[in-house]
Amino acid sequence: MTGVLLDTHAYVWALTDASRLGPAAAPLLRDRSTRLLVSAATTWEMAIKHRAGRWPEVEPLLAQHASLLSRLGAETLPIQSEDALVAGGMSWEHRDPFDRVLAAQAIRRDLRLLSRDAAFAAVHGLRVLW
Repeated sequence: MTGVLLDTHAYVWALTDASRLGPAAAPLLRDRSTRLLVSAATTWEMAIKHRAGRWPEVEPLLAQHASLLSRLGAETLPIQSEDALVAGGMSWEHRDPFDRVLAAQAIRRDLRLLSRDAAFAAVHGLRVLW
């Protein structure tokens, strides 16, 4: 079984407009043998940006998070202390804490990260799909 961690934008687009996803995404989302994971960091990022007024469009996604996650066939990936240690200790100049956690989670669990964010290319050992 293939494990894929969805970056925040990939999760939102998978729910709202899958045509915005890269060519690698569609087959993975259709293949029910793919283990789709959405980090708790993603939900946290969406909630913080929504509360700050920077992402009002995600309000319905936050309100229906559990059912939408289920509809997508995805599961939540909790943040463990080890994830935080790896994220904080990475020699990567990127400062976004959510991206750092996603990268650490993917590396620690040998998952592929579905993201179009070019910043992830600088992370040694991270496998990115788009």
